[in-house]
Amino acid sequence: MPVVKRVPSTSPVREIGIVHLGLGAFHRAHQAVYLQRYLNRHGASDWGLCSANLRSNRTLVDTLREQDGRYHVAEYLDREQVTLLEIGVIRQTLYVGEGGDELELLLQRMSEPQTRIVTLTVTEKGYCLNPVTGQLRIDDPAIVHDIAHPHSPRTAPGIVLEALRRRRACGIAAFTVLCCDNMPDNGQSTRQAVSALAGMQDEELTQWVSDHVAFPSSMVDRIVPAMDDESFARLEKELDCHDRAAVVCESFSQWVIEDHFPLGRPDWEVEGVQMVGDVLPFETMKLRMLNGSHSLLAYVGLLAGHQLVSDAINDADIARLVERYMTEEAAPTLEMPAGIDLVAYAGDLKARFANDNLQHRLRQIAMDGSQKLPQRWLLGAQQLLDQGRGFDCTALGIAAWIHYCTQPQPDGSARLVDDPLSETFVTLAARFEGASLVDAFLNLDEVFPAVIRERAGFRDTVQRAYRALIDEGVRSVLDTLVTAH
Repeated sequence: MPVVKRVPSTSPVREIGIVHLGLGAFHRAHQAVYLQRYLNRHGASDWGLCSANLRSNRTLVDTLREQDGRYHVAEYLDREQVTLLEIGVIRQTLYVGEGGDELELLLQRMSEPQTRIVTLTVTEKGYCLNPVTGQLRIDDPAIVHDIAHPHSPRTAPGIVLEALRRRRACGIAAFTVLCCDNMPDNGQSTRQAVSALAGMQDEELTQWVSDHVAFPSSMVDRIVPAMDDESFARLEKELDCHDRAAVVCESFSQWVIEDHFPLGRPDWEVEGVQMVGDVLPFETMKLRMLNGSHSLLAYVGLLAGHQLVSDAINDADIARLVERYMTEEAAPTLEMPAGIDLVAYAGDLKARFANDNLQHRLRQIAMDGSQKLPQRWLLGAQQLLDQGRGFDCTALGIAAWIHYCTQPQPDGSARLVDDPLSETFVTLAARFEGASLVDAFLNLDEVFPAVIRERAGFRDTVQRAYRALIDEGVRSVLDTLVTAH
């Protein structure tokens, strides 16, 4: 049994200063933890949280209400050491997902002068942007609704825009919008989503958003697996923690934020947040090194029969594949500030992936691949092609992703692919196979930009990787790659 360090919530929240959209495990284990540590250090705070769930999990909202917003975060350093932190900084929880009736309460909270920051963790697809072009999907049914019914929005950009509209109408200064999702230049991406939607509704509001709303970028890093019954049972057995809103995560945590907050912000620096002028190098490093490796582990690991990240990285062949990807395909595309050691960073990532206390499931990482691949792999692959470098590891990842999206599971049962394009994948799998199937995937405008898919070197390399997977099997392909390395 691990040694447990218990840290209670010790100070009250005076008022709510931040509204968060996306009451998921990551928000509860990352942003809320930083604010709680700040609260514990400084006493009563004006930076309490109102956190809203925009999806289908009403149960979590109800559970937190029953617990007065309090829950626990178990930070695992290793098998022997864990910190159990009580979080009490969330003072209001709202549900505006399917069947929810608290949208007006959320908009009222966002419109109050005390709300100075709105943060988001709604995943890449929550911004309704085309991952290739970065443009708003104006044909997305939810965006179509928000254009027609701006005062009762369904999307995160629509909710942000309606709250800003109300503040403008009342002469209240605009809150700062802080994206905490894994997207390159995520502040600008969020601005694009909100501004494009405004352009479909009100030109004067569009200009006001451009003139008055700050959209700083940020990079967030902490491995937070999804909770399941097994996770809760383990907390009860090992930590005597009976909390259905609890979250398990690694002890490592990082947050890098562009320092642009016109209405003020918490003094996050004292809790280790890096406030910088340019987040982009850190964002790109994390997307390509950590997130890119995670996706490689997910698709190749699942193909090799693994279920957990720790099992996949402890597979010697897959570990060497990930090491080769980070050192030969990710790191060469990065331009980092002085003092950033990418070799050490890669070593730290492998150690973090091997933390078997997290029970991080590969299928969680495999979700929404069509939204993740452009940022994690394709931009880097384009740079490698421009530099005359190879990208065999990335090509294998793309081939494994196509296999994952179209082929049954090893036992022959159908695989349920959680992705906005899942119906498209089913259609393509029914019509094509082999090289034709790969071509059909590479022709998906929503995933692969023309500037890369039309390069013969790119298409041919992915085709070879897919053909090798089908003809030789994943073990043979891995052996070839690591032997060549």
